Amino acid sequence: MQVAAYNFGDYELDPARFELRHNGDPVKLERIPMELLILLVEKDGAVVSRQEIVDRLWGKDVFVDTEHGINTAIRKIRTVLKEDAEKPKFVQTVPGKGYRFVGAVSNGELAAIPEPVRPVEPIPAPPTSPSRLRGKLIAAVLVTLVVLAGLIVWYRQTDKHRSTKIRSIAVLPLANLSGDPAQDYFSDGITDELITMLARNTSLRVVSRTSVMQYKGVGRPLREIARALGADSILEGSVSRAGDPVHVTVQLIRAADDSHIWAESYDRDAKAVFSLPAEIAESVGGKLGAAGSAIRAQRYISPEAHDAYLHGRYFWFAENYDRALEYMKQAVQMQPDYAAAWAGLSDSYIVRAVAGMAPAQEVRAEVFSATKKALELDEASAEAHNAMAAYYLFLEWNWKMADAESQRAIQLNPQFAEAYHLRSYILFAMNQPEESTSAQQRSTELDPFARPWALGRNYMSRRHYDAAIKELQLRKDAQPKEVWTRFTLAHTYGLKGMSKESVQEIAEGFRLSQREKVAAEVEQVFRKGGARAVSQWFLDRDLAHGRRGYVSPVGLAVDYADLGRKEEALAMLEAGYRERSAQLIFLQYMPVLDFVHDDPRYRAIVEKLSMPPAY
Repeated sequence: MQVAAYNFGDYELDPARFELRHNGDPVKLERIPMELLILLVEKDGAVVSRQEIVDRLWGKDVFVDTEHGINTAIRKIRTVLKEDAEKPKFVQTVPGKGYRFVGAVSNGELAAIPEPVRPVEPIPAPPTSPSRLRGKLIAAVLVTLVVLAGLIVWYRQTDKHRSTKIRSIAVLPLANLSGDPAQDYFSDGITDELITMLARNTSLRVVSRTSVMQYKGVGRPLREIARALGADSILEGSVSRAGDPVHVTVQLIRAADDSHIWAESYDRDAKAVFSLPAEIAESVGGKLGAAGSAIRAQRYISPEAHDAYLHGRYFWFAENYDRALEYMKQAVQMQPDYAAAWAGLSDSYIVRAVAGMAPAQEVRAEVFSATKKALELDEASAEAHNAMAAYYLFLEWNWKMADAESQRAIQLNPQFAEAYHLRSYILFAMNQPEESTSAQQRSTELDPFARPWALGRNYMSRRHYDAAIKELQLRKDAQPKEVWTRFTLAHTYGLKGMSKESVQEIAEGFRLSQREKVAAEVEQVFRKGGARAVSQWFLDRDLAHGRRGYVSPVGLAVDYADLGRKEEALAMLEAGYRERSAQLIFLQYMPVLDFVHDDPRYRAIVEKLSMPPAY
């Protein structure tokens, strides 16, 4: 039997040996990229669709993050083949279709596989003398000792490997086995609370919620998921809820060898479910020798209040802030001593001011009251301290107190990505741009999926446009359906004068938001009048919205500034100051306003905000 190898350029691909060689030397390539390379070469120049790649590499019945997986595999192939994606020698991207192998391929020499050796009849040995017999016995003993020594070394290495201390964990989304998709909020909520408890009460590095949620319903091998998330261990399981009884199963897996460490099943009625995440976290910490401070006794939380809270968080993460606010209000009404619900209520109010959905003064009292109540009930809550930091930053413009509360939140939970993100804003307001970038980098490291646009926006705010574009393009490739990454990239392109690219990203952002008509309208406006016409379109749109409801004056100031209308821009900034707009904290880090920095009215606003002058 013979097996063919493929030659192209200085490379030789041997599918039988699953090996790629360059000038005769083996080249390291992981399994998925190697299988993809073999598939492309075997297709002999034909286009291979992305769906065909998924079917071949992962299987038809397995749901995976195909965009990320295929893009990563192609990138690794191109790296080992030392080629430029813009000028491919071997692997060509066919937009909207897939990929094809364009290198000249020839069959290499056929590697002969030797025929099996026929058994030979044994030849009788001559009689053994006593001295020869002793020699054979000694040799046998020596061989036995060598084998035993090898076994001891192997055992010690294996035992050392198994006893290596686990320092990190990823909690995969608990599967909803209730048979009712409407119960997803419950299984996701239990997952979220379990992550919070592990981060708060163990010494483990716990992978963030948004990072693990990328693997919800994905049938990848656990070792592969752990490697992607940088986790030493995996906690996976399921939740089944039918009326009042709740059944939860969890198992703890060592990622390095897929070995089973611990498993447990829990049956609880609705009244006892609230304390279950803390109980599981304590067991996991104990099993891994990573238990932190003893978990404090939990206040009794009614099932109804807990359910409302889980609904609120579910809608919060879905960015449906109106529904989140509705459920958080229900939770605190049902259970007035529910600290987490008060912190969630504060978040749900303040986001309305920060996002320009409501005037700051409209939510100021509610935010302070909810945050103060959360801290009174649980002074050790990182979430509550972070909410208070947001209150001082956005609604009080008190940089010193915001800084103190932010540092306290991070001290309580050093893995709290949201706290570092907020801290980056505080440091901007305090005119510490380098420290701001460091804080956002840490936030992005901890939770790259939560706000993929945030680090790029930070670079853009510092006028580092090329770095911002590079970062945002990377995030767009990793999460092509993330809307705000597109809009942030569009804004950065606009600041660089790259109007065509800016409008393309704006339109794609609207399409991803299911607003096809708006996207088409923006493209038509650009074709007829260019970038300035698009800027005017945004201003007209915001003014029309303002006639029907609330529009932030700072947002209007940006619209006017984008058109170079200095007087109107300054007037809107002054209106924003009178209104105490939450968005004014970004004042000095809005590049579109750079042309008004020398105006006395602008400098007066900076001075009244007690901001250290930046530009």
